[in-house]
Amino acid sequence: MTYSMTQFKQDKYQPFLSSNPDLKGIDLLIPDLNGVLRGKRIQTSALKKVYQDGLCLPASVLACDITGTTVEETGLGVETGDSDKICFPVQDSLTVAPWYDKSMAQTLLSMYETNGDPFFADPRHILKNILDKFKKLGLTPVVALELEFYLLDPRRDKSKNPQSPISPGSGKRENNTQVYSIDDLDNYGEFLGAVADMAKLQGIPTDTALAEYAPGQFEINLKHSDDLLKACDHGILLKRLIKGVAKKFEMKATFMAKPYGNQAGSGMHIHCSLLKGKKNVFSNSKDITGSSTLHHAIGGLLKTMNETMALFCPNPNSYRRFQPDLYVPMAPTWGHDNRTVAVRIPSGTEKSKRIEHRVSGADANPYLVVSSMLAGIHYGITEQVEPPKISTGDAIAKHKPSLPLDWNNSLDAFLKSKIIKPYFGNGFWKVYSEIRKKEMTLFKSHVSPQELDWYLNSV
Repeated sequence: MTYSMTQFKQDKYQPFLSSNPDLKGIDLLIPDLNGVLRGKRIQTSALKKVYQDGLCLPASVLACDITGTTVEETGLGVETGDSDKICFPVQDSLTVAPWYDKSMAQTLLSMYETNGDPFFADPRHILKNILDKFKKLGLTPVVALELEFYLLDPRRDKSKNPQSPISPGSGKRENNTQVYSIDDLDNYGEFLGAVADMAKLQGIPTDTALAEYAPGQFEINLKHSDDLLKACDHGILLKRLIKGVAKKFEMKATFMAKPYGNQAGSGMHIHCSLLKGKKNVFSNSKDITGSSTLHHAIGGLLKTMNETMALFCPNPNSYRRFQPDLYVPMAPTWGHDNRTVAVRIPSGTEKSKRIEHRVSGADANPYLVVSSMLAGIHYGITEQVEPPKISTGDAIAKHKPSLPLDWNNSLDAFLKSKIIKPYFGNGFWKVYSEIRKKEMTLFKSHVSPQELDWYLNSV
């Protein structure tokens, strides 16, 4: 489906500029496959041209590894002359960026071919294509994202390791784990309040905030939405907002999956229900585990979990989350009101019957995680895949780890995918796998400080 020029011209950029006459610049942002926001900064006088004619960016911005280097094996770099594609602003994403000391704004972009067709490697278009499959079934997915993150002292300790920040409330460096601590919320209340206020200014529908399982670790939840593209937009922009506010408070925020070896990792849990009209098709008043449709959705999610781990957990640090006793599932399991499984059915009313997907890290790209989930759900429903036996009690202790819990094995499962690959397309599959393979090769070429400490003088 090609873009319509009027679609972009009709966005309310002119009233926005009139309401914010003192803007010093506008950031034009497109998320790459790692979820890193790339783009350009323009003056307000250039915004009209961007809405009318688009912004030229090379396709290679979607072929970057985590260091920002173009992975030439993707075919999106010099092989094509590093050619440009056309990017247009995402509808209703033009907002202020209130954490800056000067008046700034931002808008998301989406990438198109020069003939107007969606560019195959843009994560937004991947998600849109999968949503179209649900539309053909007369079904509407509804999702909510939960993002965990750490606040850090911008300065590392003497060993160059990250350290928790000085608490704005207590004036002390936190060293204790106080899950759901109200005192921690109070101590960081000014920061969390600023996040909530600025999210409201940006139209990001944050819901609850809570202290998590480690010093300086928090979780902020987004409200449920039946506009999944916008839900993922909000997820990617909330990360940027949290980092910006943390910097304003002389702290650093990270969504790295495992910044501390001996503390809990940071995940991105996704809640998902499915509507037909106004009816939740996951609901079944006679069974707390939900309807047969819900069971088939879970069956599809679990059957495809191995081949999607490389999307849920995109880098080597992602797999350090998977340790016993930290509520991180290591096998494709499901259960009711059980936080030790991979796919949880939370307790609550029948109207709110849903899936909670608990595998992906906070370091993953939200568009790709939600796309992977929906592909698994669609496959499970259309093929009527039955789930394995429900898990009760401590599923982590009862089930032997069977997911690919390291970078090599997850990428191997991704490359051998038979079920999920058609949902994403061969072009995307090649680009993503080449980025991961090149990044893995680069990572393995580095000698770690631990290796030097252990082996330099000992062998």
